[in-house]
Amino acid sequence: MFKIGDTVVHKHDICKITKLEKDYRLDEDYYTLIPINDSTLVIHTPVSNKLKLMRNVISKEAAESLIKSADSINTIEFVDIRALENQYAALFNSGNHEDLVKIIKTTYLRKQEKLENGKKMNEKDKNYFNLAEKILYTELSFALGKTYAETKEYFINTATELAK
Repeated sequence: MFKIGDTVVHKHDICKITKLEKDYRLDEDYYTLIPINDSTLVIHTPVSNKLKLMRNVISKEAAESLIKSADSINTIEFVDIRALENQYAALFNSGNHEDLVKIIKTTYLRKQEKLENGKKMNEKDKNYFNLAEKILYTELSFALGKTYAETKEYFINTATELAK
């Protein structure tokens, strides 16, 4: 069980638990959460967390380990674009950091391939790339105590350096 003052991930948002409300809805206790990037939003979620919508923020050690292992995370294998879109959606909703890296790597490589052939990145790839980056780098930046931009640069530089 989480406590008031804890920082957690709710779905894809990093939030601070500000209150525990007894019998808030349907005789069930609820947490009140405020996203750290949008203090105007208030989220109420059951303490029971049956849907597994809340989890702890990644630790600094786990964040460092993820960054150092990013090069060894495989890209998505696909047969057709519809299957790829289904895999993107499943990976995106898994809540797994490695899956976000997999999306980022796959979409980046597809973008490079398209550019080499004089084409533009398709909208699905672009949307999943941007969402995966935003979610991953936001959480990693919180864990590492860096800004979003510093985290993104650190991730790319470290992963690139280790790939050599």
